Amino acid sequence: MIQAIFFDFNGVIIDDELLQMKAYEEILREHNIALTQALYFSALGMDDKTFVRAMFERAGKSLSEEVLGSVLQRKTDLHRKMIENELPLFPGVLKFLKATARHFSLGLVSMATDYEIGYVIDRAKIRNLFSVLVTADEVSVCKPAPDCYQCGLETLNEKRRDDRLPPLLPNQCLAIEDSPPGIQSARTAGMRTLGITNTVGEADLRSAGADVVTKSLADWSVDAVMLVYS
Repeated sequence: MIQAIFFDFNGVIIDDELLQMKAYEEILREHNIALTQALYFSALGMDDKTFVRAMFERAGKSLSEEVLGSVLQRKTDLHRKMIENELPLFPGVLKFLKATARHFSLGLVSMATDYEIGYVIDRAKIRNLFSVLVTADEVSVCKPAPDCYQCGLETLNEKRRDDRLPPLLPNQCLAIEDSPPGIQSARTAGMRTLGITNTVGEADLRSAGADVVTKSLADWSVDAVMLVYS
């Protein structure tokens, strides 16, 4: 029986994968580096530092820490500007988060930074729904490695021990992901998975091993989670 749900962030809660790509496309162009959609999607699961380093390496360009910091800050500023007027949250995600928070422990596991995630969840007033937040500031190994989900479960179990509750096993946890590396990360950590086709197609998510694939969290309820993952 599922007792905890871990959510990815970009592409699951906030509809900003294409905005992220657009921001990077503009910034990398200033360094004479062309970013295509295929290249960006091939890097899903990477944190920002790893992604920028990979793009510069692929282009055969050197990258100093100063330039890396500048690119990351420019991207952060441009992305923030893109979402400042309206948060592009996916339809149904707030309702699903609030409903599941009443029945399961919720965690957020993402390779985005705490700064980026914090802005969105505070503005959407949903921080209190999550028992655990794992960001790129907590783990340095990107998806598809299982480190981030292992960290999430370890942190949750520490909280459960403090509350004198038994620890959860990985197969008592559901991970909701929009990318193949995310699905692989959660599966390697031993968790059940729900792939959502916000970013890539059903075939890609199933090839990565998603237990179930859906088009939208708006179609899901607490009862559906309990039934499908019983």
